[in-house]
Amino acid sequence: MVPNDRQGRQGRAQNPLDGGREPPVVTRRVAEEAAAWIARLHGPDRSAEMDRKFREWVSRSPAHGYAFERCTDIWTDVASMKPEQIVAGMAGAKARDTLARERRWQRMRWPLGALLAVSVVVAAYALHRWLAVAVYATEVGGQQQVLLADGTRISLNTDTRVRVELDSARRTVSLDAGEVMFEVAKDPLRPFVVRAGGSEVIAVGTVFSVRVPGRSSEGREGREAALAVALIEGAVTVQPVSAGQEAGMAPQQRITLQPGERMRLAKPQTVSTAPALVQIDRPPLEPLFAWKHGKAIFENVSLGEAVAEMNRYSPISVVLFGNVASLRVGGAYDIGDARGFVRAVAELHGLQVREQAGRLELAAPQ
Repeated sequence: MVPNDRQGRQGRAQNPLDGGREPPVVTRRVAEEAAAWIARLHGPDRSAEMDRKFREWVSRSPAHGYAFERCTDIWTDVASMKPEQIVAGMAGAKARDTLARERRWQRMRWPLGALLAVSVVVAAYALHRWLAVAVYATEVGGQQQVLLADGTRISLNTDTRVRVELDSARRTVSLDAGEVMFEVAKDPLRPFVVRAGGSEVIAVGTVFSVRVPGRSSEGREGREAALAVALIEGAVTVQPVSAGQEAGMAPQQRITLQPGERMRLAKPQTVSTAPALVQIDRPPLEPLFAWKHGKAIFENVSLGEAVAEMNRYSPISVVLFGNVASLRVGGAYDIGDARGFVRAVAELHGLQVREQAGRLELAAPQ
């Protein structure tokens, strides 16, 4: 027979996590199958044939056994909860349907049927808790690439934090700070939504980036847009957040971008309650995504703008003194190399360089 919960826990010596190895990749389909097996094995129709099929399913892949163990862990955690509490935590259409069926079975006094319904709810709740939310973050100067369960690839730039939620109806990423490039896997039945500030960026299958000020932006040289969306291929729609979500910086109406376009939102300089300022342009894409190759590329930009960009990647801030922010800068620089950038700019424009209090100062010659 299939091991019970206690025996399953004792059998973890074969868990791929042991010995410091990475766990196997578990797709949503495998996790759903594991949750279904949880429900079946705890239901009233369990049999020797069912156990045989379960063992056969587990033997097909290490990911199957790992997924079953993870769901079993969460099953144990929530086993003492009432069905109503479990369903309230899921807040999903499937959960509500399952609860309705359970209540009908209770009224018809089918205790075994009710038990099976509760098992399905708990298994689905286990899947929800396990797969629904994941958080990824980078520090200043760090970068990370993540392959999501749906096949979407996300690339996190410096000083970035995202929260990912995948379910059967929608794929949602909340960008709390920083910059991310998205290579979205096509799924017409599940839109891909990026929430940043008060805006939603909606796509199905496309490549684009979203940028908001990083967590360490306060006090840095330069002023960063409240939101920037750049589209490489496909199409995206930018709109205010859905009803019930926290309000913030957003366009007044829905905007659809075409490949090569960038939309930037800025806070009004005067009236704080005024609508966001929207700018749409078609900048060269190479400088926008040079960070993926460890570079910062400037094409005749102001020194103030270049400094603001370089400061995103280094814990050592570059600070300007005197009337030098309007000087023009060009070239490619290694991100995170603040000293190399300062030396090059100082030589180009004959500026003075001072290093003190953990920062680099660029100033006009005395």
